[in-house]
Amino acid sequence: MPKKNILILGGGMIVHDQILPSLYHLQRMGEISKISVCARHTTPLKFLQESPTIKEAFPEQMFESFPPLDTPEDKYYPELYKEAIKTLSPRQCVFIALPDHLHYPAIMEALDHEQHVICVKPLVQTYKQLVEIEKIAKEKRLFVGIEYHKRFDIRSLLARKNYQKGLFGEFIIGEAKMIEPYYYRQSNFQNWFTCDISDPFTYVGCHYVDLVTFITGLRPVSVSVVGIKRTFPNGNEGYLWSHGRVTYENGGILSVINGLGYPDIGGGSNQQGLELYFESENSTTTLKHDDQFRGVSYSIKEEMTEHKKKFYTINTDYFRLVPWNGPGLKPVGYGYTSIEELIRCVEGIDS
Repeated sequence: MPKKNILILGGGMIVHDQILPSLYHLQRMGEISKISVCARHTTPLKFLQESPTIKEAFPEQMFESFPPLDTPEDKYYPELYKEAIKTLSPRQCVFIALPDHLHYPAIMEALDHEQHVICVKPLVQTYKQLVEIEKIAKEKRLFVGIEYHKRFDIRSLLARKNYQKGLFGEFIIGEAKMIEPYYYRQSNFQNWFTCDISDPFTYVGCHYVDLVTFITGLRPVSVSVVGIKRTFPNGNEGYLWSHGRVTYENGGILSVINGLGYPDIGGGSNQQGLELYFESENSTTTLKHDDQFRGVSYSIKEEMTEHKKKFYTINTDYFRLVPWNGPGLKPVGYGYTSIEELIRCVEGIDS
């Protein structure tokens, strides 16, 4: 069977750091066919095409651009994704990496044109939208997958196995945190991450809500969230800190702290981790994942540092481009594995 063509919607940070390099490697290995990227204007597309990081890893590969790269950067095409989807033959794959509130219309457009879908988290913003998508996908036998890469972290897979074996007992209470960098406030986030659209719990807290379900098999039944408003540099107001409480079907509770405020000069790229407590008949147990410090730290030449950092803690587990027995560099880590497995699911539906 012919390999799938992949259309990426969006050209932001996650496309540069994880999605495009992963797909380029899968293309290089013969797992997928053509790759296209669609954005509202050419600025992010030119950044991707000219990225030294991507060029070093994939010196011979390029993507088709919507709009074409020679289009003036001040020309905006907010509905271009619809035209890009129409160029695909049926049952290819649309990889959605757009701001949260744009997921639903893009997913529906892809499904309407008989396309499989992979989407960054969160899939959509309401349960009603989720039910609608599920119904259509099942009727058309189309795959819809969410790129929850933390599920493919080895520590998460081990925790899932050990919980299912009964090594921990029953989940009772826990806490999680993910604080993204302060510099996000100067990025495109200030244009869309406003109070009427999203919040840190919805944007990144969902990682750990999902992970507790993945580990324990327990489904959430209620959620409450409190947000703290702050102002972006452009004057827009957003919830830049949040605290969520999630209750699971057995009565277990997860507390989740999120924000856009990890210090730019901090050693890590963000602050994140998970700690859970469990009960058995005559004992309690615990699980603790420090997802920020993974045992590797660097002090590098000052002129090569970012955000005035002089000391780094390196996450070697999520996504790295490393030497291999082939051209350029290859992606490794659970960020790559997640995309590889999702693409295999797409292929499996039509095999």
